[in-house]
Amino acid sequence: MRLPKASLLVLMLAATSLSLPGADARPGGGYSIGSRGGRTYSAPPPTRTSPFAVRPMDRSAAQSAAPYGTMANRPYGGAYNGYPQRHPFMTGFVGGLLGAGLFGLLSGHGLFWGFHGLTSLIGFLFQVAIIGAIVLWLLRRLGGASRRIPSGSVASGGGNTTVTITPDDYRAFQRLLIDIQAAWSSQNLRALSTMATPEMVSIFNEQLSEYASRGARNVTSGVQFQQGDLSEAWRERNLTYATVAMRYSLFDITTDMSGNVIDGSSTERLTVTELWTFVKADGQGNWVLSAIQQTG
Repeated sequence: MRLPKASLLVLMLAATSLSLPGADARPGGGYSIGSRGGRTYSAPPPTRTSPFAVRPMDRSAAQSAAPYGTMANRPYGGAYNGYPQRHPFMTGFVGGLLGAGLFGLLSGHGLFWGFHGLTSLIGFLFQVAIIGAIVLWLLRRLGGASRRIPSGSVASGGGNTTVTITPDDYRAFQRLLIDIQAAWSSQNLRALSTMATPEMVSIFNEQLSEYASRGARNVTSGVQFQQGDLSEAWRERNLTYATVAMRYSLFDITTDMSGNVIDGSSTERLTVTELWTFVKADGQGNWVLSAIQQTG
């Protein structure tokens, strides 16, 4: 049975809309992405604009300070951040001991240096006891050091100095919210590169490329800032960070290359609450976007 051309078009559009990202198709795609320095994996404090929990990062170039439970919930299959990464010295030390023992067995000399007779056996046990005591001592020392977080810093080693955000800074944040949406809609990566970190621009580029590969594009328009307040601001080395909760509305549509709407609405506004983190370097002057996080 042959379907009419109109029916085929409807099916094709439906399939396209199902394969594309969901209704949250604005910059970031409704995911938590980017980096917040040493606080990337720490939840931003609640605010009046965003009083509820913030979703953790779905994707970030920053390494987590806490181990992940499974490969599925690590950002893009990141390495398990457990004991070997926290104590590389101990990993090499214990590995060397085990390597020496295995080498002895394989070479026919017995475990470690081998033993022959009662005296050698007692000496061997004495060596094992000494090595075991050293290992336990180092484990306690390094384990205690890893649990002690110096005052005025975060676990990742970044600074914890609070900073003051001025009215000019807030105006810059609102302007970036609108300008980034506009650059996203026009697929202007050059403009995005002046308003976001290389990590964020790379993610935006991947998302835009995904749309293009499927013969579609996402357009946001009519962005209206409604409310916002500061969640936290701090310094790390020569960088200043500010995480701001922002509620805004916009038109968010996805079209095919001919301009036909295949997702979203051009008449109904979408209201969004997100936390945007901005960063600037000493002497650079300009804030740029470094992370977007979702609420709920």
